[in-house]
Amino acid sequence: MGRAALFQMTSGISPQDNAAALVSAIGEAKAAGAVMLFTPEMSGLIDRRRERAAPHIVPEAEDRVLAAVREAAAREGIWVHLGSLAVRPPASEHDARFANRAFVIDDTGEVRARYDKIHMFDVDLATGETWRESNAYAPGDRVVTVETPLGLLGLAICYDIRFPALFEALGRARCDLIAAPAAFTVPTGTAHWHLMQRARAVEASAFVLSAAQVGRHEDGRETYGHSLAVDPWGEILLDLGGETAGLGFVEIDPARIAEVRAQLPSLANRRDIAK
Repeated sequence: MGRAALFQMTSGISPQDNAAALVSAIGEAKAAGAVMLFTPEMSGLIDRRRERAAPHIVPEAEDRVLAAVREAAAREGIWVHLGSLAVRPPASEHDARFANRAFVIDDTGEVRARYDKIHMFDVDLATGETWRESNAYAPGDRVVTVETPLGLLGLAICYDIRFPALFEALGRARCDLIAAPAAFTVPTGTAHWHLMQRARAVEASAFVLSAAQVGRHEDGRETYGHSLAVDPWGEILLDLGGETAGLGFVEIDPARIAEVRAQLPSLANRRDIAK
């Protein structure tokens, strides 16, 4: 049994301010007995004006938000899943585009895993909203898992939640929990957020923890919120709502994973289907 903390944020255009909020949440999570904190997608910066945002998107070694979170994790002695940051990869790693990258940081401040978002949010919504994430960000190409104090953690980011193949791969890896941090739009969140979180948890027979952005941001966009913790049976254990930022806590019980997998052994019964 281990306690996880989910931090629901309203990140803005100042990485310094966002870093301060993250550091504060790390301290509060540790004080409340959490062994690991989960934060949303784009925890370090949300700014749709690319010319204003670009100077803040730097290589990992120069990212002040990542440095502040690593220092705080080591000081407090807590693991942190930093939902994602916009970072500038080396030219040899990607093309000229940025990476939407998640980090798992241990209680000494070391980075234990990195995951680049695989599926890019390129959509035209009925509301008139248009998003072309692939214009600025290069997709990742690797499934990532990492051992943590809460069990084997699989990594996803936001739009990835709509692609069951990724979660099938994480299920085959026997992940105990999956992180799906997000900055969901309000229309898509209202329609599909809870449905997909629960479905992915059931499919993988794993806990799904999804720290989310919420509310109106400085750049004018709105995000759905409703940071969720869902158990392997699809039951919602925590929902932080769609109004305000803040911390929530949930107990991760490994016995629940074993219980669900014994009752409904879908991972064991899965068969490859010929194409």
